[in-house]
Amino acid sequence: MKRLVILGGGYGGVKIVAGLLNHHLSEDVEITVVDRNPYQSLKTEFYSIAAGTSADKDVRVNFPDDERVRYEFGEIIEIDTENQEIVLKGRTEHIPYDYLVVALGCEDNYHGIEGAEEYTESVQTFARARYTGVAVGNLKAYGKVAIVGAGLSGIEVAAEIRESRPDLNIRLLDRGASVLKAFNSKIQEYVESWFFENNVEVLHHANVEYVEKDGVCNNGVCFVNDVTIWTAGVRPHYLARGLPFAKDEQDKIIVNDFFQVPENTNVYVVGDCASSVHSPSGQLAMQQGEQIADILLAVLHDKTPKKPKEIKLKGTLGSLGKSDGFGNMFQQPFTGLVPRIAKSGVLWLSKRH
Repeated sequence: MKRLVILGGGYGGVKIVAGLLNHHLSEDVEITVVDRNPYQSLKTEFYSIAAGTSADKDVRVNFPDDERVRYEFGEIIEIDTENQEIVLKGRTEHIPYDYLVVALGCEDNYHGIEGAEEYTESVQTFARARYTGVAVGNLKAYGKVAIVGAGLSGIEVAAEIRESRPDLNIRLLDRGASVLKAFNSKIQEYVESWFFENNVEVLHHANVEYVEKDGVCNNGVCFVNDVTIWTAGVRPHYLARGLPFAKDEQDKIIVNDFFQVPENTNVYVVGDCASSVHSPSGQLAMQQGEQIADILLAVLHDKTPKKPKEIKLKGTLGSLGKSDGFGNMFQQPFTGLVPRIAKSGVLWLSKRH
């Protein structure tokens, strides 16, 4: 029996499962997917859960239903690479593996800032996005919301909350001189103008020193706050960071051309946990997942896998509420309704996996 265990049912993990199930598998192949939830959650849409503009069911889909794959739902507490087994919370029986895929995603990076982890909300997991949505939704009229971090997540959270709650006072703390520093200047200017026109305060050159229960202290000034949402960077899941494998400067596991851990070639890493020249994204994880599925198909049938082609990303899309957006498409910057429609189309395709 060849036991393949996939840790995480996100974009990369599901692409691997779908890629394998689309082909004939030997009867001696056993596939197990381990996830905390009994469904795939579409993480790129968590901002709408935090703002209360989407229902849970709108940003989740069922896992592939096939007799060739079984699912274990629970919290992973240990990846035992020495004995090749997975330990789940509250389970006496461990899950053994011959081949392992680490697709656990990422978590917030608090950069050692005092109080950040204790006193901020998050959009990094479905459960935490729900808590954020409750916190924002329960605010009284004219409540104060601060969002720390002006990357893609911070921008989408701020814009969606503004559309959801026009009464709230929203402040976005940006460490740089302009929002979305990784994007084209045309997009940066467009988003800055959108925030100005929609009364979202943007503070540039922010330097958050510490966070308190009811406020954020930035550059020596403490702002009274009702809800603080942290979107100031991510790092690989703590279980991936704790694995005894070589890692890059961002604590991502270094892999070879086949997404294998060089010192343990039966272990594959995908998405936010894998070292890559590309920034982490759902699109990157899906493309990696497709390639890993092809590699595993060969390995599981005792064949030599072909070296995968270089990954080429198609662009990045972001939303400013339900009818406005921005993005890099076809290596060109786009703003307005077109990229927002394109983003909705990507979501529709994700639901039809």
